[in-house]
Amino acid sequence: MQQYASFIRNVPDFPEKGIQFKDITTLIKDGELFAQVVDYMYNPFRHQQIDKIVAIEARGFIFGAALSYKLNCGFVPVRKPNKLPAETISETYGKEYGEDRIEIHKDAIQKGEKILIVDDLLATGGSAAACARLVERLGGEIVGFSFLIELTDLKGREKIGDYEIHSLITYPI
Repeated sequence: MQQYASFIRNVPDFPEKGIQFKDITTLIKDGELFAQVVDYMYNPFRHQQIDKIVAIEARGFIFGAALSYKLNCGFVPVRKPNKLPAETISETYGKEYGEDRIEIHKDAIQKGEKILIVDDLLATGGSAAACARLVERLGGEIVGFSFLIELTDLKGREKIGDYEIHSLITYPI
């Protein structure tokens, strides 16, 4: 699936010097390409029981919502602090260029629900691991992770742990 890499724009020094930002807008603006990558992200999980997609703000919402539709399951947004209107729990994590925090509604997941975590990018694994901790704190059972892009040299898989992980496009950094 590396052919899709040519449709992703690299933006040097964004949002900070030294970061090579992978801009997916150049891929998703094409309806046919967008549909193809969503289908490829869907295929590894199409025969599994999934109750909800949990997607990480903001670009994870793009793929998470589409996969939720294709899998006929619920959609749960994980957001940056103070963006969700009801009671939340939160997790702090480190990332390539600092520290951040994500939140989920306390009532978003019921004990035993099967969860697929979706994001556009796996880099250091900080936000994905924090999301997994949130899901598990609420009693959800993680089926796997689906990413459009993985920056392999940052070893994010190691931070996530022993889950099924699928990445459509891989880059060394």
